[in-house]
Amino acid sequence: MLDANLKGQLGTYLERVSQPVELRAALDGSAQAQELRAFLEEIGSLSDLITVVDAPAGDQRVPSFEIARTGTDIGVRFAGIPLGHEFTSLVLALLQVGGHPPKLDDAVIEQIRALPGDYHFETYFSLSCQNCPDVVQALNVMSVINPRIHHVAIDGALFQDEVQRREILSVPAVFLNGELFHQGRAGVEELLAMLDVGDDQAKVDALNARGEFDVLVVGGGPAGAAAAVYAARKGIATGVVAERFGGQVLDTMAIENYLSVLETEGPKFGVALEQHVKAYEVDIMNLQRATRLVPGKSIQVELANGAVLKAKNVILSTGARWRHINVPGEDEYRNRGVAYCPHCDGPLFKGKRVSVIGGGNSGVEAAIDLAGIVGHVTLIEYGDVLRADEVLQRKLRSMANVRVITSAQTTEIHGDGKRVTGLSYKDRSSGELHKVELEGVFIQIGLVPNTEWLKGVVELTAHGEIVVDARSQTSVPGVFAAGDATTVPYKQIIIAAGDGAKAALSAFDHLIRSSVEPEAAVA
Repeated sequence: MLDANLKGQLGTYLERVSQPVELRAALDGSAQAQELRAFLEEIGSLSDLITVVDAPAGDQRVPSFEIARTGTDIGVRFAGIPLGHEFTSLVLALLQVGGHPPKLDDAVIEQIRALPGDYHFETYFSLSCQNCPDVVQALNVMSVINPRIHHVAIDGALFQDEVQRREILSVPAVFLNGELFHQGRAGVEELLAMLDVGDDQAKVDALNARGEFDVLVVGGGPAGAAAAVYAARKGIATGVVAERFGGQVLDTMAIENYLSVLETEGPKFGVALEQHVKAYEVDIMNLQRATRLVPGKSIQVELANGAVLKAKNVILSTGARWRHINVPGEDEYRNRGVAYCPHCDGPLFKGKRVSVIGGGNSGVEAAIDLAGIVGHVTLIEYGDVLRADEVLQRKLRSMANVRVITSAQTTEIHGDGKRVTGLSYKDRSSGELHKVELEGVFIQIGLVPNTEWLKGVVELTAHGEIVVDARSQTSVPGVFAAGDATTVPYKQIIIAAGDGAKAALSAFDHLIRSSVEPEAAVA
């Protein structure tokens, strides 16, 4: 199953294994089980410290396997064959169970070790989901650090009966002790926060105790990361406060137009951004949401947890999020048939009928991807014609199981109380209402800037974008902005990064000029 190149890479990684590891396989006579056995034997052949053994299934899923440190209770389990986006999760699990230290801060490791009680996590993923590996890897490493944490990562496409029984329509889906715990991307720190570990007031006090920053960046996407690096390189006190470091780029599938990087994926790019910022003396305050900006000589940024940060200059790089269609049923059936990531959730709709709302590049690309998985795709576009590139439209027209409806306004998403059953749309030409029966709705109508908290403080456009000049200055002195949240056209990663650098240089220039005392007036 592993080609020569992949086997070579894996063999090199496995040289870091220092503790004996057993791959304990729970198999039956199925074709999938025999495929898994061959896969495990290939892995075992690459290291003298790795042994493949048969283990009684007991109450475990079949086929599945545990990666266990011999003679200990340290281990993680995969139900299925973790290839695709989960291959990296497999490699990390082999290394960490095999004694290679995890790349986590000491304080985070201590938090994991101090978790009280027993935790049994189950994570459902799809091999095409770029959002899933973060959660799988986070829970795997937590289970290696603390043996009272147990985790099994489950390929939803292989265990469809469970997916149907648990009504899982969006991945990653994490269950804790049998109950739904979380859906969506999350790392170790996010999961610890969800488990409500630590003294909340102590965390607030620690944030309040920070001194005044020369430059405080709000947002951790490409614009924010670039701003932090450029500010820190000037030798000034720099901080970054972000709701999630990496921002919207974490939800991006393929990145093929960032200069010098031929091809990468959003999550990998996000990790690289954070590592670059951490190479400098930057105070990163992750998992913190800004709620209010208070202008002044010392600008204040108030956070959702009640903490207040102060800075001489602030760079706003809060990015954007998926735009919603705001019709009845959208919120009610989110993650129950309403989805925004076709790559993540598409495999859960295999053979079913779905709709894609939006006829731009993202919508047409989604329809093309889904057409190879689902039974039928209905693409609904508000305008009279599709707005996607012609090459994408040609590909779409070549697919027999796709129907395109233009001049259509979605009016409602229907469901039975548990999941989506259809949608209604209005023909904008005739005014007639139509209903389409289906099981999934993928919304792809662009982005909306994360700027609601800035209304009445900085100048915004009617669309909520922060108005900036050529130097990234906003309407408030000392407050700059960069990236997708601003009026700068063409929302691209490379443009956001360039804007972030420019904003940092402008903030530094403002800092220098405003710190010079005016000359005394001559009598």
